[in-house]
Amino acid sequence: MSRIVYVNGHYRPYGEAAVHAEDRGFQFADAVYEVIEVRDGRLVDETRHMDRLARSLSAISVQPPMSRPALAHVLREVIRRNRVRHGTVYLQVSRGAAPRDFLFPTAGLQPTVVCLARASSQTVLDARAAEGISVVSIPDIRWGRCDIKTVMLLPACLAKTEARDSGAREAWLIDADGFVTEGASSNAWIVTGKGELVTRPASSAILSGVTRATLIDALAHERMQLAQRPFRLTEALAAKEAFITAASNIVMPVVRIDGAAIGDGRPGPVALRLRAVFHHIAERSSH
Repeated sequence: MSRIVYVNGHYRPYGEAAVHAEDRGFQFADAVYEVIEVRDGRLVDETRHMDRLARSLSAISVQPPMSRPALAHVLREVIRRNRVRHGTVYLQVSRGAAPRDFLFPTAGLQPTVVCLARASSQTVLDARAAEGISVVSIPDIRWGRCDIKTVMLLPACLAKTEARDSGAREAWLIDADGFVTEGASSNAWIVTGKGELVTRPASSAILSGVTRATLIDALAHERMQLAQRPFRLTEALAAKEAFITAASNIVMPVVRIDGAAIGDGRPGPVALRLRAVFHHIAERSSH
């Protein structure tokens, strides 16, 4: 559990951290966020995460709340105060607080910044990867700008809850044409019978994951064949391997989809190899 939370210039005890009742992030999901892996007390792929945060803010016409070095200081201080060696740090920026109105306030609004960090067990995650996870397929009911990392996550909550109630850990979202878009909180990948790695190309239909981008670098390093194209659920069910990528999971093998075994029903060598080499490719902050 997070002990200390940063809110608008102050480091508060968890139970005292709060934002205004009319914060637009609370009332309209008028906010964006990033989740960054912390490994050995250092940020993983910080540059790519901060670049994506800047793109998300620009997409909803919110000015950065502070300079990038200042944000970097907040991230590190929250990690330090919460004594997180392995885990994640969460950073959220909303448009700010104003009397409730659908229209964006025209001027004078100060963005709300919230940052917290939580530890996770590397042993538990590695054990989960060694066993693999199950996913279920669910219709994609989200809006048309999934490339913006907004806090408008109710469809993802519904999908995750349905997955849990079905005994699975993740949901794969299926578009109107029968293609897999992505996971509820991850990007989706398969390995074909010919050894080709397939993931949907970045577009407004998916979030361009930072872990996804770094994994593409890893594929080039490992000289593995990549195809960025849509794939249908039927192709995924016939794949040799499947896996998801996300900052909280890195590379997580998928061994069952809708109850059907993928390959031999065990984590495959490609996914496990990529999980092993990922942090040799990813950027690691110096402190």
